[in-house]
Amino acid sequence: MRSLPVLVALLVAALLPATAAAKPRPLGVPAKQLHAAFACDAPLKGAAKTPVLLVPGTGEDPDFFDWNYEPALAQLGIPFCTITLPEHGTGDIQVAAEYVVSAIRRMHARTGHRIDLIGHSQGGMVPRWGLRFWPDTRRMLGDLVGLAASNHGTTAADAVCGNGCTAATWQQRDGSKFIAALNAGSETWKGISYTSVYTHFDEIVTPNQDAQTGSTSLRTGPGSKANVAIQDICPNDTADHLQLGSSDAVGYALAIDALTHAGPADPSRIPATTCLQPAQPGVNPATGPGDAAASYAKVAQQFNSGKMLSAELPLACYVTRSCAKAPLTVTAKPRTLHVGRRARVRVRVRRADGHAVRGARVQLGGRTAHTGRRGRAVLRVRFARAGRKTLRVRKAGFATRTLHVRVKR
Repeated sequence: MRSLPVLVALLVAALLPATAAAKPRPLGVPAKQLHAAFACDAPLKGAAKTPVLLVPGTGEDPDFFDWNYEPALAQLGIPFCTITLPEHGTGDIQVAAEYVVSAIRRMHARTGHRIDLIGHSQGGMVPRWGLRFWPDTRRMLGDLVGLAASNHGTTAADAVCGNGCTAATWQQRDGSKFIAALNAGSETWKGISYTSVYTHFDEIVTPNQDAQTGSTSLRTGPGSKANVAIQDICPNDTADHLQLGSSDAVGYALAIDALTHAGPADPSRIPATTCLQPAQPGVNPATGPGDAAASYAKVAQQFNSGKMLSAELPLACYVTRSCAKAPLTVTAKPRTLHVGRRARVRVRVRRADGHAVRGARVQLGGRTAHTGRRGRAVLRVRFARAGRKTLRVRKAGFATRTLHVRVKR
């Protein structure tokens, strides 16, 4: 059982971001990496229809959508962008969320209005981490469509992690600290329409037998919500986890209904003829079976391709509002210098969660430098005498850190 203090800390942390901060929390992933992972099929500025961000799930890359949703959206004249999550979505979801936050911000900046999002599995859940802890993104998103989203984790991961599993799988366990932090307080935000589509035959995200206890469904908060099982519309639909996110006609119909109407999807607007469709629009009837087989095989291969861990990663310090209390991590190279020789001392400053610290003041031998966006600074120094010299790092809100540099003859 999680202790009461930890639960209280998670709840407080979840509620604090609800008040828009004067300055958005910086992203720890370098901008170059974020931009390299982002791609769009067409210019967004002046687009006639609201652009959509497609977010893949665990073990998936953007090509999970290139034989289904991408051609379907193109046929509808809806521009779309994709984001490649690090380690095929098997790494730390807290880091993956920064990629989604960056993509939402970039798309919003290009369009000047809210954008929409469709995500499968982890891809339908991870945007919610971004919305919670980077609240500036809440005004940038209109519809969030989650297909088999792991919003409340999955009981299926318990057995998988018995002998170790990837960071993302640990975090998507139904009893993980990550899931507790994600859903503490409000699950949805005002101004955003949430459409959560699930299937009773989901073998990955479990349980998903009803909207009251299922993992995918969202049940609290002021956001507009629709939790729909594809079997509510087509009782004989047997789509599983991967099929729901890639080829199921009902899931697609609900997603497009949400994008093309105000508010979330409305099952009553889905025609009964949808149940007769063998696959969603965008899937080529001639190549669809082969495309699906290749896509699903790739996901299975990549699902466990990441680093195997023996336990869940710790929550980032911003989750519990402890960043300012956490000590800085400072490294310097070289640590041994020589009398009379000019040297370049490279310093790197990070928070306890590994994120770079920008604007830290670094001093050594009468020289001062400040860390850049990657938390790095360079000091050019020369000492006339041998001995131990002190390198000092200061940053508002953090305790001053010192390292010792040896100067020898």
